[in-house]
Amino acid sequence: MADPAACCRPCATCLLCLYSCQWITTKKERKKGLRTTKCDCSWFLFLFCVFLFTLVWLYFAIIILNDFHNFNEFIFKQKKLWLDWSLVLLIATAVLITYAAVLLVLALCLQLCGQPLKLHWLHKTLLILTALVVAAAFTGLGIKWAEEWKSAHVSLQATGPFLHIGIVGGMTLLAWPLASFIYRTRNTGIKVFLLLVYCAVMVALYLAPLGITSPCIMEENQLPPKPALVGHRGAPMLAPENTLMSLHKAVDCDVQVFETDVMVSADGVPFLMHDDELTRTTNVQAVFPERAALNSTAFNWTDLQQLDAGSWFLERRPFPTVQSLSAGDRYQATKQRIPSLEQALEAAKQSNISIMFDLRPENHSDYQSFVNATLEVILQSGIPLQQILWLPDGFREQVKQQAPGVQQVYGRKRLQNEKEPLLHVNLPYQDMSSEEIRQYRQDNISVNLYVVNQPWLFSVLWCSGVSSVTTNACQVLKEMKHPIWLLPSSTYLMIWIVVDCTSFLAILWAFLLLK
Repeated sequence: MADPAACCRPCATCLLCLYSCQWITTKKERKKGLRTTKCDCSWFLFLFCVFLFTLVWLYFAIIILNDFHNFNEFIFKQKKLWLDWSLVLLIATAVLITYAAVLLVLALCLQLCGQPLKLHWLHKTLLILTALVVAAAFTGLGIKWAEEWKSAHVSLQATGPFLHIGIVGGMTLLAWPLASFIYRTRNTGIKVFLLLVYCAVMVALYLAPLGITSPCIMEENQLPPKPALVGHRGAPMLAPENTLMSLHKAVDCDVQVFETDVMVSADGVPFLMHDDELTRTTNVQAVFPERAALNSTAFNWTDLQQLDAGSWFLERRPFPTVQSLSAGDRYQATKQRIPSLEQALEAAKQSNISIMFDLRPENHSDYQSFVNATLEVILQSGIPLQQILWLPDGFREQVKQQAPGVQQVYGRKRLQNEKEPLLHVNLPYQDMSSEEIRQYRQDNISVNLYVVNQPWLFSVLWCSGVSSVTTNACQVLKEMKHPIWLLPSSTYLMIWIVVDCTSFLAILWAFLLLK
């Protein structure tokens, strides 16, 4: 096999060493008469597929970062082990994609240099392991976290136009080694097959924008108002969740609603707590070790007040932002206690923000007494009832009768024959399409979607016209004055034409130049 003039022998030898794990000079290669066989081509195709497979997983890994705190909480509930698993995910994914990408680049360079693609058995083994690991990751995602498939669909509304440009660019660059291979091989069947496949893929890519939709392809004057922010358990990136410090930090982030979870103690005092057990967000294992596994509602208010509800935040660092807290904030966090609903309502009243909450656990045998105790505290607090957003479905009619001013928020979509029209809905962001959001907005139904932490997701929902979003990252979304991107349809059409024409000319040049 001849050496191209543009590829020096040391370079070819180095490439062969890395790809084939053999130090072979070009002269020795010619003497042995080694050529790229059909088996070698099959392994190159497998390498290319593994690279694409891993690249798709990298995309998923980035997308699910918005919801990864839920996964961390899930693992803690199961194993009582706290770790930011997103770092493990990203590091492992980066290693796999880097390995596959390096091998692919080596193979393409070898092809341009006219060298055989003799993949070493060690690389073959590692590629098979990479494919199995990624396949296992996708399988686990589908079984345990199926809603993230919907998240990926939502993400395409934000990334679709840019993914199209990137894929067209990548396929255009692939034209160079493809042209080199086609001109070198003597098998007419392979030539025709590769050309047909490549042309079909490029035609599909050139026409792909016809199927790309995004709410952010609109004129500037059509952009809806910025969604209001709802603090998920307050500002949990800046303070221990469901504490008064977290509420005040949320107020500093200009949130309009403090979202929390309410439970009722054994002696009838409503208090703020999300988990069924106290182990994740308090030091109950140190104070009451023999009762640590009990439900949160099994403790009386006197016992609950003895617990430290803030130090865990500094020790476990549930979010990377904990590291940047000031000394004053760190000290304040260590002084946090479990707040009662009465204390939270007083703080909300003074800060002039609304409060939205779930009453947990809904399957408790004394749930009606929980509702009664909660309503009593609300009515006695003196807070304007329109600042209360009631989420629980249990005994909702009773709540409407005793506190008619309370705003009823429903965790479902409206029904066709709805007797009483819904005014507020609270749903996961995966459960509503952009079209549904626009329709609800036209019908004056307030839509709050949760949990929205990433700017790209906030941008898509902003363009869609959502009323508000529940977020852990109020300090980030507060600073956004505009969606990440907004393109008029005419500008997007122009970009589409320029990208496709440039790609076509580059491909044509590659085939003519290497002929």
